[in-house]
Amino acid sequence: MAQLKTIVRYMDGRILKGYTQDFYPDKPIFHLQLVDVNLGGEVVEIDLQELKAVFFVRDFAGKPEYREQKVSVGERRRTGRMVEVTFNDGEVLVGSTLSYDSKRPGFFLYPADPQSNNLSVFVISKEVRQVRFL
Repeated sequence: MAQLKTIVRYMDGRILKGYTQDFYPDKPIFHLQLVDVNLGGEVVEIDLQELKAVFFVRDFAGKPEYREQKVSVGERRRTGRMVEVTFNDGEVLVGSTLSYDSKRPGFFLYPADPQSNNLSVFVISKEVRQVRFL
């Protein structure tokens, strides 16, 4: 498996950035090799139970000034059902999913905006206030 650029967001607001090679949606833990220069590439174990979401990204810096489109843009619409996900903290993501089931620990969301820094997001179900089908 290739190394994936990954941003981990905890329920308490903490954020870790690094690379993973062993993320599987049905496994409760995975490992992240941190990119923080102060930690020297340390590998840490990540417990999904502590997270809000796992973001698989194009770039660690992202585009802070960019405002992501909250609608499907043009022909790039992904397969699956379009949904609006509202997290417990009020953050809203819009995209498509093939595997939403509120009884599962989580599901993948593919952003509606093709210019999003997020390639995909693994949303932790217990951190979701509402999923609305569009």
